[in-house]
Amino acid sequence: MKFLITGGAGFVGSHLSEHLLDEGHQVFVIDDLSTGNMENILHLSDHSNFHYTIDTIMNIPLTAELMGQCDVVFHLAAAVGVRLIIESPVRTIETNVGGTETILQLANKKKKKVVITSTSEVYGKSGAIPFSEEGDLVMGSTDKGRWSYACSKAIDEFLALAYWNEKKLPVVIARLFNTVGPRQTGRYGMVLPTFVQQALSDQPITVFGDGTQSRCFAHVSDVVKALSQLSQTEEAIGQVFNIGTNEEISIHDLAQKVKDITNSSSKIQLVPYNQAYQAGFEDMPRRVPDLSRIKKLIRYQPTMDLNGTIQSIIDHHRNTELVAKV
Repeated sequence: MKFLITGGAGFVGSHLSEHLLDEGHQVFVIDDLSTGNMENILHLSDHSNFHYTIDTIMNIPLTAELMGQCDVVFHLAAAVGVRLIIESPVRTIETNVGGTETILQLANKKKKKVVITSTSEVYGKSGAIPFSEEGDLVMGSTDKGRWSYACSKAIDEFLALAYWNEKKLPVVIARLFNTVGPRQTGRYGMVLPTFVQQALSDQPITVFGDGTQSRCFAHVSDVVKALSQLSQTEEAIGQVFNIGTNEEISIHDLAQKVKDITNSSSKIQLVPYNQAYQAGFEDMPRRVPDLSRIKKLIRYQPTMDLNGTIQSIIDHHRNTELVAKV
């Protein structure tokens, strides 16, 4: 099959490219490198089934041409990361909503299947743990810019499902929970690569808030495998799926685990939210997925536990440093 990946030079997109190539598919990537990085896909550039274009998906003639060559579109291009969302709310909303609107409009002309990657952020302030795909989405106030990302991704979901219900465009929505692994950067507020980098350099490991907030971290290899399976499963069309793990850990305990595994001398430092972000910042105290739906359909089962996931990130950082020194 032939797959188009928007945002394919990003963290998840580059791993998805690798996975699809390993399965024997052809992969076409478009990325404007606003948050992606050429280094993520350089090792794929000589692969005969890999093709990349550095441009924005808002170049409609080009995106339409690429889409015409493919069977399925993975729409990953988006503004991501808490820091980027808070610092650039206009970019967040316009990129996420406008980009998805463009992809769906173009795909609908030739009825190309579209897999939309959404986020666990859409569950907002809900206390109904674990989060079910059919559960209510509870958003914060519009004067809290932090929620603009969640709302923009929720609009993406509404629009995609509207295209399916009204126009019969085949769509699948994947709500990704915290996805981590090699090549992820801490540049936009991603917590685990930041902790690893701080621990390896014996710098203070900075935990925002009181550290009691908890998350479930899935290795990117498990996530991209699930994305591939969902894209090739007819019964997935018109549905929403959580993708993640149920291995829950508080952010303070995560920092301690990273410190232990790296044998770091770093101290764990708590940083109030109003210093890390802005006054009135609101966080989600827990984020745990209900994985019943995806397990039932494709027998999804994560294979990498948290210790193995952290070790893979540590190994990547160390290898990257060695290469840089050569």
